[in-house]
Amino acid sequence: MGFVTGMLSGMLRRNIDPAPHLAGLDIDLADAASRVPVDRYATLYNRIIAALDDEGFGLFSGSMRPGSFEFLCRGMLGAPTLADALDRARRFLSIVLPDLAVSIERRDARAELHIVESAPLTAHPDDPARVFAFEWLLRLLHSLSCWLAGRGLALDSVDFPFSRPDHADDYVLVYTERSSFVGGQRLTAHFNATLLDLPIRRDEAALASFLEGAPGRISMLYRRDRATVLRVRDLIRDALPASLSQDDVASRLHMSPRTLHRRLEEEGASFRGIKEALRRDIALARLTKTRQPIAQVAADLGYADTSAFYRAFTGWTGMSPERYRRQLAGQSHEKRGDPS
Repeated sequence: MGFVTGMLSGMLRRNIDPAPHLAGLDIDLADAASRVPVDRYATLYNRIIAALDDEGFGLFSGSMRPGSFEFLCRGMLGAPTLADALDRARRFLSIVLPDLAVSIERRDARAELHIVESAPLTAHPDDPARVFAFEWLLRLLHSLSCWLAGRGLALDSVDFPFSRPDHADDYVLVYTERSSFVGGQRLTAHFNATLLDLPIRRDEAALASFLEGAPGRISMLYRRDRATVLRVRDLIRDALPASLSQDDVASRLHMSPRTLHRRLEEEGASFRGIKEALRRDIALARLTKTRQPIAQVAADLGYADTSAFYRAFTGWTGMSPERYRRQLAGQSHEKRGDPS
């Protein structure tokens, strides 16, 4: 409910009665302990935006006009990597949302996402409107990054610039198990820098489907309590070199194939995409860190023959496994200053 009251805070500051927009959603604002189904939350999200003509919920000095979310998605979609996509998001948000500045800082193996107030959003740092502004933008960027990369992206920890809110226990489900409340004007999310190198896996067709129900739909993606993607990935990995079908995985998760398909779709994923991403990650790790024969890598990943693995690997990287290994070896020599 803390997220609901935060989302309504801009409307309440304008003395707009939220009751008509809550109609039919069975949300009782007086019951602070109640829980709101995520699909109803997404519906309310879209209703508030439509009522205020503002995708920023009336929280900021200027309105974020409807359509901003779509253009943010389109701008990020064509980027080669997540780092490039986030840089595009940073530049776009500086135009449509100048009250909060976004930046990415990379330090060797670690990376940080910063969200900083350009000027105080509210008179009190713990005002629900200010708290929700930071919560919303972090979730927007994180969930959109997960969707574009086609997988859940773990945040190691987050430092929030306000006192611990009453609903902070739910941060475990939405952000990370490690949240701290440090005050100040800057939110910092810490994560593994290798995530920035992930390729963007979505295309225009996927975006067209994704935008149905947007921008409220973003709130339905990549909650930690909806980790079907991770469960599927773990089952496929543990079964290697056997190749599980979607029906096999659905049976092991005690659900129908149709239910599994729907849950993965809600999390922005597909069974085939998860399987291919897992194989790709393992293949790249084996070729990078071991001298294992390529035929053995292919067999361990469940490919029926080595030629099928070659076709898949070329599709992932644009080069053969041998060329990929030679390129890595050359880069290693250059870093050490070894003669070529």
